[in-house]
Amino acid sequence: MDGGTTSFKTWNILYPVYINSKKTIAEGRRIPASKACENPTALEIGDCCGHLKIPSAIEIDKAYSRDFMQVGRVRVMLKRSDGSLHNPLISSKKQLMLRIAELVPRHPGRIKKQETAASASNAAPSKSGKAGKKRR
Repeated sequence: MDGGTTSFKTWNILYPVYINSKKTIAEGRRIPASKACENPTALEIGDCCGHLKIPSAIEIDKAYSRDFMQVGRVRVMLKRSDGSLHNPLISSKKQLMLRIAELVPRHPGRIKKQETAASASNAAPSKSGKAGKKRR
């Protein structure tokens, strides 16, 4: 996570809200809803940056001003101090957000959550049929 001579303060900031399909543009989403993912976390975004070989640092004590209930943000360094890109396939913050939004749904932690939710819903059969008045 060493940024070389570039100051940590100059790194780009990514909030989970930027790629959240549940948010509107007014609420802070920065990419099209069709390409965004559902409720990403700062940890998932940080893992995806690591997968893309982009230096990143997760700041858990920070929150997005328009949605301060969701804490966490990720600082990323797209370019080295000499101006060259860490990942030649990603040249802008927008490209990075789009790639992360593709990767987050396949995140290992997220896949486990979906499997446990699916098995829990299958385990308990729901009561179907309408409950009417009892006749006397």
